[in-house]
Amino acid sequence: MIEKEFLKFSADKIEQQARHIEDCIGRLNDEQVWLRKSENENSIGNLVLHLCGNARQWIGYGVGDLADQRDRDAEFAARGGLGTAQLTERLKSTVAEAAGIIRSFDPARLLEKVTIQNYEVTKMHAIYQVVQHFSQHAGQIMFITKLLTGQDLGYFAHLNPPKAARLP
Repeated sequence: MIEKEFLKFSADKIEQQARHIEDCIGRLNDEQVWLRKSENENSIGNLVLHLCGNARQWIGYGVGDLADQRDRDAEFAARGGLGTAQLTERLKSTVAEAAGIIRSFDPARLLEKVTIQNYEVTKMHAIYQVVQHFSQHAGQIMFITKLLTGQDLGYFAHLNPPKAARLP
């Protein structure tokens, strides 16, 4: 059934992206996680808070029928206050809740309408929005981490063919 596959893939993809974000945070110190080169940029810390708020609103509220308690402005206004361990724990608990809601969601309800941030969308749309949103910001976080560490993160090293042995 395609609906069940959609739900499974969506939960799996959010968890995969969260693992990449957690790994990036683990490679950095608190100062690097909250670094902004200008006021027009968001830090990794801001992006993590934003992803947590977005997932709670779109999945928790929009799909799981939980209370909508998001303070979106605070996600971007933060300039620290949470260390890398606290950010990681917040991300883990948010993703576990969201993935649990998605995995247990009744596929027959995917086309139900809900209003989130003044947008009337289907519950399927809400799930898809969070998956693509996680991918977008995970990519930004990975790029920032590469800039700060100068390292290849190695997430796709398995796709590189082994180098041929050189002959003398």
